[in-house]
Amino acid sequence: MDFYAGLDVSLEATNVCVVDGDGKVVREAKLETDPDAIELLLTEWGIHLKRVGLEAFSYSAWLYTALAEKGLPVTCIETRHAKAALNAMLNKTDRNDAKGIAQMMRTGWFRAVHVKSESAQTLRALLVGRKALLGKVLDMENMIRGLLRPFGLKIGEISVGRFDARVREIVAGKKDLEAIVTPLLDARGATRLQLAKLQRLAPARSDNAVRRMMTVPGVGALVALTFRATVDDPARFKKSTNVGAHFGLTPRRYQSGQTDRIGSISKCGDELTRAMLYEAAIAILTRIPKNFKLRLWGLRLARKKGLKRAATAVARALAVLLHKIWSSGTTFRFGAGGKRGRVAAAM
Repeated sequence: MDFYAGLDVSLEATNVCVVDGDGKVVREAKLETDPDAIELLLTEWGIHLKRVGLEAFSYSAWLYTALAEKGLPVTCIETRHAKAALNAMLNKTDRNDAKGIAQMMRTGWFRAVHVKSESAQTLRALLVGRKALLGKVLDMENMIRGLLRPFGLKIGEISVGRFDARVREIVAGKKDLEAIVTPLLDARGATRLQLAKLQRLAPARSDNAVRRMMTVPGVGALVALTFRATVDDPARFKKSTNVGAHFGLTPRRYQSGQTDRIGSISKCGDELTRAMLYEAAIAILTRIPKNFKLRLWGLRLARKKGLKRAATAVARALAVLLHKIWSSGTTFRFGAGGKRGRVAAAM
């Protein structure tokens, strides 16, 4: 007989539930979140486990990889689907969640999610860390601007490299104000230095797929790296057109009886990648001087629907285009007909 296990994982402890093919609970336990302990519990009594399920969360990649290396048939399931199924239970407990996940493994009513490779997770950590440091730097600069305004001191539009010198120049001679601003400028400078170190770690030049994606107008190193880190493996999408939906760039639809309503985009998937694709789409529509099919299609759409809706549609088409370039090993060419034109038109 086949058996199915559900794991409700938290930082400290994991609840385990094993059910048989008829859905009867045959074993339950609570143990430390440790792959060795979980493997020992599931294998020590010699049953045939057909599926072992756990929800996607921050620990999932580490635990999934460790359990898979031990030969367990582990599956990482989509969090929203798990939540919808587990909401049917009257009492929300970790034990009941493990039981519900085990039943989902038995019935097959779940969607498996892709667990990213270690290299993709490392690249993702780099991008998130860079974004955090950049946000701190901008917050510091805006705070300094705000502190100086009550004294009638205006920094004005200034380049990043001249910001420090400009602030020291306008506060020169004001000892009290200078004593306050100097530590803030030193902190900003130190954060900028660490931000530069992180940016030098980005493998934009050494990654062939990223370089090819950067041939698309409006797609810079950050957009290409973020897309690469999130997709990880282009082969996991059977069709390039599925990538836009994966990043939440397709409209929601609600249909029941006489009601058939299409709303705004779903905004599911990775928020950072969606934001990067949207920024690239804005650049294509507003800052790229040379015309090409995707830009012309977006401009026509902007005249009918407005810039925001057009940028969302272009972002969706851009995700499809980047996936095609990555999976086919080609580069972008201005004026190329065929597939790229049809991609834009289909979006």
